[in-house]
Amino acid sequence: MEIGKLGRMQVISEKQTLATLDGDTCLDVHCALEIGKKLDADRIALFNLLTLGEKVIVRYLLLDVATEKILLDEKSTASYLEDLDTVMARIAKSMVGVVPMNETAEVGAITAHESEIPLRRGARPFAGFSFGYLYPQNGYDNVDRSFTVDFRTGAEFTKYDVGMQLAIRKGFAMNVFSSYLGNRKDFCPYVGGAFGFHWVKHDYYYYDYYSEYDYSENHEKKGDGFELTLNWGIRGFHTYNFQILVNFAYSFTFNDYDDRALVFTIGLLR
Repeated sequence: MEIGKLGRMQVISEKQTLATLDGDTCLDVHCALEIGKKLDADRIALFNLLTLGEKVIVRYLLLDVATEKILLDEKSTASYLEDLDTVMARIAKSMVGVVPMNETAEVGAITAHESEIPLRRGARPFAGFSFGYLYPQNGYDNVDRSFTVDFRTGAEFTKYDVGMQLAIRKGFAMNVFSSYLGNRKDFCPYVGGAFGFHWVKHDYYYYDYYSEYDYSENHEKKGDGFELTLNWGIRGFHTYNFQILVNFAYSFTFNDYDDRALVFTIGLLR
């Protein structure tokens, strides 16, 4: 009926089809092609309907009788019986245009199944804080060490984690990080990296510039810049709902001071 509404194909009547079947059941491609040849049809459609609770799952094949090729092999789902009207109208457009089911979507002809919010794979979220010391290797006004504290949040997958870190360490830093997790046991070593931005607080901001004419000018030195960090460490009690995090990092800040530092922190995640 839906194919007939589109007016682009002449549909062989149900009476002729049943007469050709002569009481037999046709469930496979070979049988459908034989029936199509007997009916002198150009194309023939084969349907399977499966009920699953209130859902009706429709699988359909469109076959070219002359070449015996499968033109379409598609599946659609009616979330409830009343939704079957929309599904059949879409299937008719799919067969007449010889296009996949998803290419027939239009306003007013969206199935309930298509409008459902898709489920997504989950990851274990975590959040925590750490504290420790920053040990300058270059720059940082040549201080011996500086107290640091950070907050991080992210998600853990089977073999890696990703997240964001906010840190106070002789200024303010914000990084996006990812780590490879060595195992799924209680004591899990990891290695990874981070990239972000670090504003480093310095006590002086100017330097002298000497030209070929032997005079000097004051230029402001920038303490802020992008930061690249290498991380490694261990997660203790990895299988529990809280973890102890021991982290070592080496950071490079791309600023006028060429600040570089080794950072050691210990903290909790849950």
